[in-house]
Amino acid sequence: MTKREVLRTALRGAPPPYVPWSCGFTVEAWEKLTAHFGGDDLECRLGNHMVELGSGIGYFEPVGNDRYRDIFGVIWNRSVDKDIGIVEEYPLREARITGLTLPDPDDPRFTAEISARIARFPNRFRVYSIGFSLYERAWTLRGIENLLTDFLDHPRFVRDLLRAIADFNIALIQRAAAYDIDAIHFGDDWGQQHGLQMGYPIWREFLYPELQRMYGAVREAGLTVSIHSCGAVDELFEDLIALGVQCFNPFQPEVMDVWSLLPRYRGRLAFHGGLSTQKTLPFGTPDEVREETQRLLALGRKGGYIFAPAHAVEGDVPLDNMLAFLDELWNQPGLREGKYV
Repeated sequence: MTKREVLRTALRGAPPPYVPWSCGFTVEAWEKLTAHFGGDDLECRLGNHMVELGSGIGYFEPVGNDRYRDIFGVIWNRSVDKDIGIVEEYPLREARITGLTLPDPDDPRFTAEISARIARFPNRFRVYSIGFSLYERAWTLRGIENLLTDFLDHPRFVRDLLRAIADFNIALIQRAAAYDIDAIHFGDDWGQQHGLQMGYPIWREFLYPELQRMYGAVREAGLTVSIHSCGAVDELFEDLIALGVQCFNPFQPEVMDVWSLLPRYRGRLAFHGGLSTQKTLPFGTPDEVREETQRLLALGRKGGYIFAPAHAVEGDVPLDNMLAFLDELWNQPGLREGKYV
């Protein structure tokens, strides 16, 4: 079986020959691994089963002093967070959608690398990412404190803003679907350590209708719907399944019981993530990392699971801990028997 076929099997909730993986790393963590492996092509060496297309964080241009402007006109400060940054200037200073200009979905940046990356990794599962896809895109444009109060004070504005963002995303979906891809992945953090940032009633009233439109466009194109939302959002799983979601990431063990949720939803919803990035990876020993990795792999052998750390591995994770979970992945029995290409 190819990596693409192995991952499709896992998504269906059927037992794969081994547990597939797709692991992400921040800039600092990537540099540690690159230095360790020397001249090797790290992206090839990792052996991820997904090839990432599009962009999970967006498209930026430097404007000086560690500041970057994204394609929506938001200014991000990357003096501390080198991967994405912190929103410093947002364009919607008032609760009015008049004058909002969204990017042209035909901008070549959105599809420029799709064909080349598929050609480079032809046997991987092909995932087109739309980062900051709805709620996050709205708050980056408006400011998070402003948007959270707008839900109550300016509900019509919020509905209009979310509808415009969803229309743009649907246009991107249609353009990405013209390529031979497998899935659309939406990044949109709704959670915090204890529940939803905006509460379930507001999520259901404002976000659900636009998610239904976006995810529906993916399903109509015959593609898999994959989403990312950090935080304790397992109260939404039944809604997400009703919306057509087939894969959920990052599956954080600090905020949800991954050991009971995966068996409960196997065959209805697949999970991607699960290895603790708040506790085990930065603060555990290599043996503790191996143990947690082994438990997750054992849980995933019946299907419905793609291994990964619960978030992109941060720079504070010791190199030995990174190597510990990678070694467990690369030495699964099915791999040792040469059953994938």
